[in-house]
Amino acid sequence: MRAAGVREVGGRVELLELPEPDGPGPDEVVLEVETAGVGNWDDIVRAGAWNVGLTPPMALGVEVAGTVVAVGSQVTDLRVGDEVLGHPLQLRHQGCWAERVVVDAGLVVLKPRGVSWEQAAAFPVPALTAEQVISESLEVVESETLLVHGAGGTTGGLLVQLAALRGVRVIATAGPSSAVRVAQGGAAEIVDYHDARWPDRVRELTGGVGVDAAVNTVPGGSADAVLALREGGQMATITGDPPAAERGISVADVYVRPDATQLAELCALLGDGRLALSVGTVLPLAEAAAALERAVSGAKGGPVVLQVRPTRAGD
Repeated sequence: MRAAGVREVGGRVELLELPEPDGPGPDEVVLEVETAGVGNWDDIVRAGAWNVGLTPPMALGVEVAGTVVAVGSQVTDLRVGDEVLGHPLQLRHQGCWAERVVVDAGLVVLKPRGVSWEQAAAFPVPALTAEQVISESLEVVESETLLVHGAGGTTGGLLVQLAALRGVRVIATAGPSSAVRVAQGGAAEIVDYHDARWPDRVRELTGGVGVDAAVNTVPGGSADAVLALREGGQMATITGDPPAAERGISVADVYVRPDATQLAELCALLGDGRLALSVGTVLPLAEAAAALERAVSGAKGGPVVLQVRPTRAGD
């Protein structure tokens, strides 16, 4: 089968011909992949710094959207023909940048009607990351104030939306090109991160006290974001650069994990329009290397997705 990945740890991304997956194990399903997400985390896998359960030669990709084509003997809640999406780690046979993939049936959920294949592929990792920051690492509640540093990105935008849905007052940093979209997502105030004094501006918006909680999505941005926090506040970063604890501030270094229950709840919000996600770039599987390069460079305009199954007449 066609796939895109690496022949060795740290190798270049290229098209591969890999063996078809065997039939599913008792707790597995086989998916015909429609689309697959592409993120900077895939480059971490490529470099060998994130163990996803496989070694090269291997297809990359940890976000999948596709159709169930075979069901394991112990799987009772999925059927052949179901359209699903997920973040199925650990990988069982190959990564998601492949025509077919075997996954743990407990790690995929039904794709909501009306949600495109492109949205479905781009949703799992940023949505789960945002939910785990909001509900677990920070546990922000109604009436509290949350700073989202880097709200113009995919995960940042979902953080704004999820916090606003919970009644949290959101102050966001974003550039002029994304300010309107961030405001539509529910941010009460938006500060331009191009201003070197933006942490001071955030503190001014809270009467000089500082926000109750902050989340950083900007590589290298935690040191600035922590300056906007009140004493004893909460800080989370998803970029692996937690600041030193100070002024009684608690710090969490967040790494996403698969969670089908959370993902199903998030999909319900996406399906009924309470969450929004716009895809930026869709490229064919043959252009996986370019897709990854675009994602790593910080693609503007939304997440990057691979179209794995070629578009057919009538689609």
